[in-house]
Amino acid sequence: MIIGVLGPKGTYSEKAAEQWIEKNGREGEDILEYCADIQDVFSLLEDKKCEIGVVPLENSIEGSVGITLDRLLENDVNIIGETIVTIEHCLLSRGKKEEIKVILSHPQGLGQCRQFLKNHFPAAELRTTGSTSHAAKLATEFEEMAAIASPETAEMYNLNIVMPNIQDRKHNHTRFVIITRSNIPESVQKYIKKDKQGSSYKTSIIVYLDRDRPGALYAILGEFAKTNINLTRIESRPSKKVLGDYVFYIDFEGNINDTIIKDAISNIESNVGMLKILGSYPEFDSYCESN
Repeated sequence: MIIGVLGPKGTYSEKAAEQWIEKNGREGEDILEYCADIQDVFSLLEDKKCEIGVVPLENSIEGSVGITLDRLLENDVNIIGETIVTIEHCLLSRGKKEEIKVILSHPQGLGQCRQFLKNHFPAAELRTTGSTSHAAKLATEFEEMAAIASPETAEMYNLNIVMPNIQDRKHNHTRFVIITRSNIPESVQKYIKKDKQGSSYKTSIIVYLDRDRPGALYAILGEFAKTNINLTRIESRPSKKVLGDYVFYIDFEGNINDTIIKDAISNIESNVGMLKILGSYPEFDSYCESN
């Protein structure tokens, strides 16, 4: 299968894809297609130029990745898996620490190192790039430039690790989701069927209330509470229609094929303006244990 990831080589997205491939015993079977940004991963999938995409969804320091949330709503995709990558940011450059005037990285990389940058490089110009590895590639051009990227990227682009482990929190992890088209390609269908036994499942949905009324969100959450369905994540995101109007992204334990989940979804759907099911997929931790 062709798997779309954020490029160029050396991104955490690439690492997430390789981790997922390895966990599924598919080493040597898949081809990675590198994209300039997250939007391009979705476009590649939509244009049927790849079967699977790997995109970052949320980080333990900076929270959710807005563009991924937006595209999950706007594009006709299905989540079939997830993987969690440990993030280790380093400051990479051709030059020395005192020579650095410009620091580049993906917006998430800059955000995850915000306090470090304020403490050590308050006068440096910060520039955003499409990915951490793209930042590393650009940093090879001038000694006054540095990139926030992984230690593996330093060797890949012949850069020095000026300062290691620069993220603001010791524990830094990013959750990536594995997506495919809603009209799931046959090769991917076979893979999903092979993989259903022995894993705890998670389901992701998007809900739009359509009209604001007292207790509207409470009623939705009550459906999960009364059937003892455990919510693992809930987040609001602007609908982009009017100020104060939101859609809600909800993750919960269970498989959409379970009767209790089907009934809860049915009850919620009848009380909201829109409900989009993004998919049911093995939870990362239980998936690792079962394999």
